[in-house]
Amino acid sequence: MSENPLIASNLNDFIFCPASLYFHGLDSDTDKLMCQDDYQLNGTAAHEKSDNGQYSTRKSVMQAISVYCEKYDILGKIDTFDCENGILTERKKKIVTIYDGYVFQLYAQYFALEEMGYSIIQMRLYSMEDNKVYPIELPNDNKEMLQRFEKVIADIQSFEIKSFRQTNPKKCSKCIYEPLCSYSANKEVTT
Repeated sequence: MSENPLIASNLNDFIFCPASLYFHGLDSDTDKLMCQDDYQLNGTAAHEKSDNGQYSTRKSVMQAISVYCEKYDILGKIDTFDCENGILTERKKKIVTIYDGYVFQLYAQYFALEEMGYSIIQMRLYSMEDNKVYPIELPNDNKEMLQRFEKVIADIQSFEIKSFRQTNPKKCSKCIYEPLCSYSANKEVTT
């Protein structure tokens, strides 16, 4: 493991806005109530049972297990993995859109489990609020998505914030860091 492995949830954050990774690093020791909006707090609360290992009592279900993928140098945390049936599940409070970042979190977990010798037969996203399951193709069954996953990892590794400028004002308007961010599309550029 390298000194600074990528965190699987950062894949989704980077896709939303690369600058958010910088701010996440700044607030990592800050009280969550001070640096998360309602949406993020609801997501944290929704994961509470699986994070505490209370989602399932079945011994064949791994839950809240930290995993590492050497190939991509990524750390992740599995919501649930049913070892008996080979089903890997990433839980979300409510899924309205299946974002690439959600899928890439599953990919990171998939590759880590595969390196550990587990057989993953099915991956899925689970929307807790409306009890919906969204099957996700395994990485080798969707070469285009696998290439996008690898590109995001390469983009993160080569990213330089000094040359970044967010161009999507909608993303900035939904970002809790926007008031602090000098990379915002909603602020004038000063040179």
